[in-house]
Amino acid sequence: MWMGNYDYLNVFGLLIQATLIENFLLANFLGMCTYLACSTKLKTANGLGIAVVFVLTVSGILNWLVHKFVTGSESLTWLSVFGINAEHIDLGFLEFLLFISVIAGFVQILEVVIEKFAPALYLSLGLYLPLITVNCAILGACLFAVTRDYPFMPNMVYVLGSGLGWWLAIALMAAIREKLAVSNVIPALRGMGITFIMTGLMAMAFQGFIGIKLSRPTASEEPAKPQRLEESL
Repeated sequence: MWMGNYDYLNVFGLLIQATLIENFLLANFLGMCTYLACSTKLKTANGLGIAVVFVLTVSGILNWLVHKFVTGSESLTWLSVFGINAEHIDLGFLEFLLFISVIAGFVQILEVVIEKFAPALYLSLGLYLPLITVNCAILGACLFAVTRDYPFMPNMVYVLGSGLGWWLAIALMAAIREKLAVSNVIPALRGMGITFIMTGLMAMAFQGFIGIKLSRPTASEEPAKPQRLEESL
């Protein structure tokens, strides 16, 4: 439940894989709306990236618990402790709604905290801070984690790495766009045009990692020995 067949080296490989190899923004193109809107300044991009990492990590942990004990297959067997037989009850149809509710709750808490302690960042993010609730990268990472049936620790590392990868991508683009703002860009490509081109080039660079698997868990059982020819006859 906590580590499964994963050891610490596998979990570290999973962190690298989620951050670089399967970067949610540049490999899956999830969370593009806030990425394009808030990547004009590096300071704003870093603030939003930290917020996404926090929301995604905490929401991913809570949504794993929701899947494990509420909406997953035979997840309500723990109710037998109270004398309730809920073994055959399937609440999987509520999974999307519960996941989004958990994400929305933490975004509201984060919005209040940022407004209290970092009002300048709160004003710079503007409408895009509440839109973290519908950021498809956050919901996608939570769904990917439960679909791949990660144990608790690999799930936590995976959603953390996904958030760090999204932060890395938006910070890189913000740094590039700050440079482009004072560069001699062709007028027809200024603004979103050159931004899409740079995003495509960055995505091509990250695509070079595709196919590398660093998070293969340790086999739970030893592989079966090949049967000798004499025994098969």
